[in-house]
Amino acid sequence: MSEAVRVPSPATPLVVAAAAPEERKGKESEREKLPPIVSAGAGATAGLDRGAKGQISTFSSFISAVSPKKEAAENRSSPAHLVFPNIKNVREQPPVCVDVRQKQRTSMDASSSEMKAPVLPEPILPIQPKTVKDFQEDVEKVKSSGDWKAVHDFYLTTFDSFPELNAAFKKDATASFNTIEDSGINAKFVNAVYDTLLNTPQDVQKTNPQFNNTSTYVIYAHLLRQIATLVEADHHFLVHWFKKLSQKRFKQLVERLLQFISLRLFPAKPEEFPPITKCSWWIPSAAKVLALLNTANNLVHPPLIPYTDFYNSTLDHIDLMEEYHTWQNFGNSHSRFSFCQYPFVISVAAKKIIIQRDSEQQMINIARQSLVDKVSRRQRPDMNILFLNMKVRRTHLVSDSLDELTRKRADLKKKLKVTFVGEAGLDMGGLTKEWFLLLIRQIFHPDYGMFTYHKDSHCHWFSSFKCDNYSEFRLVGILMGLAVYNSITLDIRFPPCCYKKLLSPPIIPSDQNIPVGICNVTVDDLCQIMPELAHGLSELLSHEGNVEEDFYSTFQVFQEEFGIIKSYNLKPGGDKISVTNQNRKEYVQLYTDFLLNKSIYKQFAAFYYGFHSVCASNALMLLRPEEVEILVCGSPDLDMHALQRSTQYDGYAKTDLTIKYFWDVVLGFPLDLQKKLLHFTTGSDRVPVGGMADLNFKISKNETSTNCLPVAHTCFNQLCLPPYKSKKDLKQKLIIGISNSEGFGLE
Repeated sequence: MSEAVRVPSPATPLVVAAAAPEERKGKESEREKLPPIVSAGAGATAGLDRGAKGQISTFSSFISAVSPKKEAAENRSSPAHLVFPNIKNVREQPPVCVDVRQKQRTSMDASSSEMKAPVLPEPILPIQPKTVKDFQEDVEKVKSSGDWKAVHDFYLTTFDSFPELNAAFKKDATASFNTIEDSGINAKFVNAVYDTLLNTPQDVQKTNPQFNNTSTYVIYAHLLRQIATLVEADHHFLVHWFKKLSQKRFKQLVERLLQFISLRLFPAKPEEFPPITKCSWWIPSAAKVLALLNTANNLVHPPLIPYTDFYNSTLDHIDLMEEYHTWQNFGNSHSRFSFCQYPFVISVAAKKIIIQRDSEQQMINIARQSLVDKVSRRQRPDMNILFLNMKVRRTHLVSDSLDELTRKRADLKKKLKVTFVGEAGLDMGGLTKEWFLLLIRQIFHPDYGMFTYHKDSHCHWFSSFKCDNYSEFRLVGILMGLAVYNSITLDIRFPPCCYKKLLSPPIIPSDQNIPVGICNVTVDDLCQIMPELAHGLSELLSHEGNVEEDFYSTFQVFQEEFGIIKSYNLKPGGDKISVTNQNRKEYVQLYTDFLLNKSIYKQFAAFYYGFHSVCASNALMLLRPEEVEILVCGSPDLDMHALQRSTQYDGYAKTDLTIKYFWDVVLGFPLDLQKKLLHFTTGSDRVPVGGMADLNFKISKNETSTNCLPVAHTCFNQLCLPPYKSKKDLKQKLIIGISNSEGFGLE
């Protein structure tokens, strides 16, 4: 075949198959300018075989090539290929082996131009006269008459071949696509034809499968494989076209792919599918296409759909550790597929299970080694060697904790147990949680000076004050790591960019000279911490006047440290470089980088190493920054009905009048009061990854006067509620209690 002829993938049927050599050259130059695709869980395409290229295929031929009847035969043979069609005005060519092709080329080159075979004409593209309006008018007519023949004929003709598809839906059927900005497709017409098909009679739909039921999944799987095995340059085009879809269309694509994976994993009727051994490439193909959609979603700000819409809850029920170990052993190679290669489809709850089991295995290995060492030295084993035992004084909480963690650095991955000196009692989880609560509250207190609280954004950020010892920042990092490993939800308010920095990189580099905790930051990141300053910088960027004369700024910034104003140049000689209309973008970027990276580098580096000294695991590579935040601080999404279903009672029954009053009041609370109630009883207004059920929330009967306020034991997530006689009295006392509590008392 001529090099000018190219097989269009079923993923992009609306692309003209024939392109002139000069058009191809222009297209290739355009592709070279394309930005790289953002990595989205770069994964293996295990089991993906590329189809043969070189011919224009009719869509009907494509369908017949991948029909279920031919599935078995295909799997016994070499990689799947499209059936070569009989195209009008194009001669069918027999297959040519490599040696014969080389001889033909030599013979052709040696012969004169008169002796060379004439160039075959390009295929004649059909003309599609219908417009969106024409099609909609036809639909209205058949709805009134009940005769769907005209619409049925339209579908049969249009979807008979790729040239027909191009003629129907391309804005210019003769033009080749060569830009990431415009696919050249009449999206309005495509959507109208698709939406109408959903409401047509079954006989019409059967000839145009929607891939929404298992009977068409064999065809759908081959379509996905064709998309997955496109060359990288074509994936670039697809990604940038995907991001221009409407939210509704985009979400439909994602949901259909997730459903396809779920039904292949757990089919309701296994007999409807080929044996798993013969279609092992189905799920890898779907995952690869999902990766393209995920990349497109990440390129849009704000994203078309939340990242959680890519989660496949079905994966919560598979052997996650087997997936994790496969990924650890084979990485992103093409030899073995693992869902961990595409972590965006794994829910944060499933990732928590992977991290916890991985940490438990590390804890067991360390504890076992400690036990073996004791026995080898003929010493009596002590069960305490299986735990990270912390003994601290309440009066010296921070210093004692720092000393203990520094001294027992090798035990950080063991199960945590806390003892307060001079106090009797066993740590069954309550003392550990109290230790976290007290320590975090003390370290983050404004008077302590380690962190600055920004009222506008309601979050903490690292103090830029210089000091000789940053070990306490390391302590905070260790605390966060211990919280993740011991399933403790911390009441910490860091901005999202903190977790982005914490995963930069996700694994501690072997070379200690490589900087850590440094990531690309923008004004949007700054806005999450210092919204007023970010707004001022945005005003600078959008200012239409003379920036140099109106703002009179230089590449020098000032910070107050212990009452002294210090100046810092954003670049060499910055105090002598004026900010102008030409360099203001550079100024804003350098200023933002200074505030969020450079000015706090030593503080954050200590914090980073503290966190990773506990959480050093490949499992961290599966997490998004938002997911790290949820693991540390819990989810902000409250479901009080779920809390009601999982609540335990002591002294009360769920049918008691006081309990009925309580839930009537709480379920009627606005969100801010519901959060205050959760913070009052648990020490945090967020929900653990596992949901409300993981709180183990308990309401106990407090046999005191009904004039008393409710009392909470935050270490045990327990609310002590007097038996109030009326709903009004209960609501009044509860609001007073949860609105005025601070620490372990009242403000």
